[in-house]
Amino acid sequence: MNLKELYKKALPELMKQFGYKNPMAVPRVEKIVLNTGFGKQIAGKTGEESRKILESVIKDLGLIAGQRPVLTKAKKSVAGFKLREGVPIGAKVTLRGQKMGDFLERFIHVILPRSRDFRGIPLSAMDGSGNLTIGVKEHISFPEVAPEHSQISFGLEITIVTTAKTKKEGVELLKKIGILFQGEKK
Repeated sequence: MNLKELYKKALPELMKQFGYKNPMAVPRVEKIVLNTGFGKQIAGKTGEESRKILESVIKDLGLIAGQRPVLTKAKKSVAGFKLREGVPIGAKVTLRGQKMGDFLERFIHVILPRSRDFRGIPLSAMDGSGNLTIGVKEHISFPEVAPEHSQISFGLEITIVTTAKTKKEGVELLKKIGILFQGEKK
């Protein structure tokens, strides 16, 4: 069952639980943002070495997301971090629509179960607005990336942005679409 079908099945339950009269008022997943920083790997490297690292991160993040990432650049120079203004220090991808649904399904059913000692996502990962932010330590846990072809290992921050107004609404929405939180059984 895909994400749209799960959401349509959960829609009446969420309407009843939170007292919504209009189905358009029910919270839904709006977008997913994948974010990574590689400033530490690039700091102190020559131009050619940093270009190879940059290309490797963009290639791997593109494979994971299914679309090309956007580079994020340093806003100001910081001498203590060997950082210059305008130097690329990260990459991000915003997924919406079908790509978002496909990524979320893979994340829930493949990546989370593959992670070591996974017992659910802590409720502290939710913010007050019902958005979920999860950190993945190594990008090679995604099946799209072959570890033997990846030049460097980097972590990812995955933010699932919902239209929920409260943390409770966001938690219930994500539970209905299949995300397992700590202390629950599937």
